[in-house]
Amino acid sequence: MATFSSFKASITLAILLVLVTTSSAQLSTDFYSKSCPNLFNTVKFAVHSAIQKEARMGASLLRLFFHDCFVNGCDGSVLLDDTSSMRGEKGATPNRNSARGFDVVDDIKSAVEKACPGVVSCADVLAVTARDSVSILGGPSWNVKLGRRDAKSASLSAANNGIPQPTANLNALISRFSALGLSSKDLVALSGSHTIGQARCTSFRARIYNESNIDTSFARARQGNCPRARGSGDNNLAPLDLQTPTGFDNNYFKNLVSRRGLLHSDQQLFSGGSTDFAVKAYSSNPGSFASDFAAAMIRMGDISPLTGSSGEIRKNCRRKN
Repeated sequence: MATFSSFKASITLAILLVLVTTSSAQLSTDFYSKSCPNLFNTVKFAVHSAIQKEARMGASLLRLFFHDCFVNGCDGSVLLDDTSSMRGEKGATPNRNSARGFDVVDDIKSAVEKACPGVVSCADVLAVTARDSVSILGGPSWNVKLGRRDAKSASLSAANNGIPQPTANLNALISRFSALGLSSKDLVALSGSHTIGQARCTSFRARIYNESNIDTSFARARQGNCPRARGSGDNNLAPLDLQTPTGFDNNYFKNLVSRRGLLHSDQQLFSGGSTDFAVKAYSSNPGSFASDFAAAMIRMGDISPLTGSSGEIRKNCRRKN
């Protein structure tokens, strides 16, 4: 009888341990409510200051979160500098001479560290920063799920292979998003982030000179700042949304319907394929886009987070502890 009681106690303890482990691995919107109650105010103040200095920075900070989550999950790995033994994601083709805002993230992390040392991960700082960037620029807000921990390493090859290219076709885009648990609807909604920010000439040169599914006057206008010859003006910038490049709205979708998508991958969303309906819907219903974008951002933030005892809480986002 005592043996049976001991067995029952052991089983009960095991179940409790499983429940604790499982619950600790879940992200939650109130994860830092007690350990860092001023987190949201601290981050928002820093993001607002950065955007006031340079309106483009909001788009850059949002993009960092995308590029982090699409490579081995939302783990802050995109922020790691190269070391003698590791080539990180900053040097990958989608990020090299393109990803920016790392200094701003450093400043935000420093402010958070002053408020609550050693508590908030860089991965979570990116998640909150992305939300605030969108909201400050006039887009929707959402309750950010938190509790991620930081990766101790990064992968150049994973970044080269995991981040969708501006030359990608619709099937490739749908496939990549699907591999991460995101639907084609999520693909269209999240692509709406291109309603802010700019792209380099090297990313859209082939589209404005070689493609037919493009408004001719739009193509000519873009050619004025992006010469045909490769290597000439590669880093010249053009707004992804010509009308309101620093305002988060649904003009991106209106542009696609008018064949004025700057990137090949953008226009693929409205090119006679399965996503045309969603693009058309968002172009005429900004409220629907805003709510679907917020929901898709939450789902993207759920991609393979490190939780519990995995990873670490980096003190400096550029290097492991």
